[in-house]
Amino acid sequence: MSGFGRYLAAALAARLASEGMGMAVVLLALERTGSAAYGAFVLTAWLAPHVLAAPLAGAAAARVRRPRLFYVGTLAGFTAAIAALAVLLGRAPVPLVLAVAALGGSCGPMVTGGLSSLVTGLVPAGAGRDRAYGWDASTYNAASVTAPAAVSLAAALGSAAPAMALLAASGALAAGLAATLPYEDPGADPSKGGPRAGVGAGLAALWRVRELRAVTSATTLAFVGVGALTTTSVLLADGLGSPGAGGALMTAFAVGALAGSLTLGRMTSVEPGLLVRWALAGTGAALAAASFTSSVAAAAALFAVAGVCDGPLLTATLRIRSEHAPDEVRTQVFTLGAGLKLTAASAGAALVGVAADAPAWTLLTGIAGLQLAAALLHALTAARRPRPSPAPPPVTEPPEASATTPAGRRTPGGP
Repeated sequence: MSGFGRYLAAALAARLASEGMGMAVVLLALERTGSAAYGAFVLTAWLAPHVLAAPLAGAAAARVRRPRLFYVGTLAGFTAAIAALAVLLGRAPVPLVLAVAALGGSCGPMVTGGLSSLVTGLVPAGAGRDRAYGWDASTYNAASVTAPAAVSLAAALGSAAPAMALLAASGALAAGLAATLPYEDPGADPSKGGPRAGVGAGLAALWRVRELRAVTSATTLAFVGVGALTTTSVLLADGLGSPGAGGALMTAFAVGALAGSLTLGRMTSVEPGLLVRWALAGTGAALAAASFTSSVAAAAALFAVAGVCDGPLLTATLRIRSEHAPDEVRTQVFTLGAGLKLTAASAGAALVGVAADAPAWTLLTGIAGLQLAAALLHALTAARRPRPSPAPPPVTEPPEASATTPAGRRTPGGP
């Protein structure tokens, strides 16, 4: 298997573990304590450190002498936290469980943006790398489709504890595969011979580089809506007379996103900024239409269309980060971007929890509006300001004596 093939296998295994945690933690808490709220608190502790850990993880990845050891170590820590939670949740004191969840969540940025930053060193620049980011994006979508299904099946056949063990095994596989990947040696890179980038350098690059600022601000705004989509889909299905069909709506969205990333996401001829705007606008339009449907079947079809539109968004985002992130802060840019999106999603989930008594169609319309607003924000932020034209050089009149030759004879064009 090629280096990139092993990378894809490692990324898929790690992201399966990450995507399955939301459902597995809640199911295990409900099984052992009878309280889904306890599971929600543990999940919050798992997600909360992402945005704080992202710049630290990115800076550390760029500074370490042995990047292989760092990546494998963070994946192993991520896996160990999942395994520990499978044993401790509902049995150990709550503060200990929350602390373990927070430590495991601190490794999360390396599972998302940190791993994606490795693609640059595995695939040469050009159309091949653009396609590679399409495949990388598909691992996120494939994990979002299969992980909840695998957790549900494992829990149905036994209990939620084996489901957590399955996620831990997937994380261990990711760590093992990561150990076989080729890594660039920071000490052997002459471009890194100057001062090391500080922890805030990645954030500075996100703000300073126009393309990075545009895609980060737009996707962060959009993910406030994405974070609210799961709860809203449950409320929408209930309002349409099919309680429990919210999972089907989200599955339709995830399957559509996987199809979109494998098809539209591989259109390397399209400028990634344009792809970002069309993806956001298409997702918003489809979700807006779904808010006015009268059946779950019609809503599921439109959720699938929204997913197809959303699929290329991550591919385009990864391409922009790869093309415009400065070499010395590339990993920071990837981890920060992922951390900001996850934090925004957490905020969206909290907001929809506060507004859960509102009609579901109004919530879905609001989510759609956030996607459209994000498309507009990207268009405005990414727009190039016209540069003022340089002033023409001043025209000076030649001196009178230049109209004649040294001998006093006039030149043909002289006065």
